[in-house]
Amino acid sequence: MPAYLLDTNVLLRLADPSAQGHDVAGRAVSQLLARNEPCFLTPQVLIEFWAVATRPAIANGLGWDAARARLEIDRLLDQFPLLEDIPAVFYHWLALVTSHNLSGKRVHDARLIAVMEAHQVTHLLTFNVADFPSAAGISIVHPRAVTIAK
Repeated sequence: MPAYLLDTNVLLRLADPSAQGHDVAGRAVSQLLARNEPCFLTPQVLIEFWAVATRPAIANGLGWDAARARLEIDRLLDQFPLLEDIPAVFYHWLALVTSHNLSGKRVHDARLIAVMEAHQVTHLLTFNVADFPSAAGISIVHPRAVTIAK
């Protein structure tokens, strides 16, 4: 059975009803859960979520205060299990950035794939499909693809 890691951009759209993609993100996650396909979070996506949620709206953030961001993270943690940052994540990450010759911001996206590999999570749900390095056994899935799947 597929298991999904939810990317930060999916969480942000779920949390912001005015965001473009809010409805498709909500439908995709609802359909995955209805099909009993587990969805997970990582500390990294929650840290990234906090950074964007508390950034001013004029700087492409949500403009929330810390209390509101904390409430939303608590809600997410109540709904989705958290994958631990275990030592194996680092070694998967190091192999990915080395084999794909990654640098700069792309190393953060590779870390999500490394978490998935370490925890045997097979699918990443993201609006930014092209941002992620390929890895054996990992499928990068746009939320629209979930909503049109049978």
